[in-house]
Amino acid sequence: MKLTIREIANMAGVSPGTVSKVINKTGSISPKTVKKVKKIIEETGYHPSFSAKSLATKKSNLIGLIYAGEVHVEFSHPFFNEVVNAFKNAIGKLGYDILVFSNDKFNKMKEDYVARCKHFHLDGCVIIAGEQLEEAVNQLDQSNVPCVGVDIELKGPRSSYVSTDNAKVSGRVVEYLYLKSIKEVAFIGGPADSIISNLRKEAFIHFINLFGMSVRSNWIQYGNYFEDSGYQAMKRILADKPYPEAVYTASDMMAFGALKALKEEGIRVPEDMKLVGCDDIEACRYSDPPLATVKQDKDKMGKLAAYMLHDLINGNTEPGSILVDPKLVIRDSCVIEKDITMST
Repeated sequence: MKLTIREIANMAGVSPGTVSKVINKTGSISPKTVKKVKKIIEETGYHPSFSAKSLATKKSNLIGLIYAGEVHVEFSHPFFNEVVNAFKNAIGKLGYDILVFSNDKFNKMKEDYVARCKHFHLDGCVIIAGEQLEEAVNQLDQSNVPCVGVDIELKGPRSSYVSTDNAKVSGRVVEYLYLKSIKEVAFIGGPADSIISNLRKEAFIHFINLFGMSVRSNWIQYGNYFEDSGYQAMKRILADKPYPEAVYTASDMMAFGALKALKEEGIRVPEDMKLVGCDDIEACRYSDPPLATVKQDKDKMGKLAAYMLHDLINGNTEPGSILVDPKLVIRDSCVIEKDITMST
């Protein structure tokens, strides 16, 4: 029969709280009492339950992992997989386990994320991406639960966030094309109401205007970050001439779809049209041609999210934000030999 912490306490002639303090090595307990409790634990082979361990420390060492928002933020998307894997490895080394929240109703009472955190005694949460956030996420952000968002701007009293510097993402692409004398560029973004995609689109338009480059209304299209939407968006761009010299997409997956559409039309990449994606997922290296892209440092983002959450939980830092610099990775889909030429 499995013993309880209360039964161990009765056998030692102390309170359950004292047993918890001995187990967790907290509080001021006399050496004699510690020795007595440890002897009984050893003799009975008692293993403290999860709740017993957390009773004295007030910490569960459990982190909630929330995938928030619309369908594109799924386990199937390579970018988020890599960020989450980096987060899991880092947070595990810090001594935490992860509880993944499903999007199903918590119970028939339809309790929200704050209620789930209380139910499982979570120390904190990491919230991954998403665009149209549920009200439950906003409530969690405004609660006293430590939270870190990845690609989500959180502003709560115990919340921080880490994101790629999305303005620089577009800036890297447009600047490179400008310096290579490419003046006509199309953009395929995520959903029209996507916060991240709109940051990239606004920066794209800003740098296009700054460098005096050309963009037509038909050259700005929208998808959903996945391959088929990039294919359909590229088809819409090709429905009217003139064609752009280059196409920049807000995700690598959409770039793969665009590449398929270009091949169907007999348009060669990069000879006839250049193509640049965003994320630098593993598949970029193996497409035909290999895809140029803007690398988001997924490993760094995951690690930062883990360390920031750990520090928030332990009161070692104030809420804040970190923007991670992107890096332009040129591969065959956007190789350009020429440099900028000045007209006289």
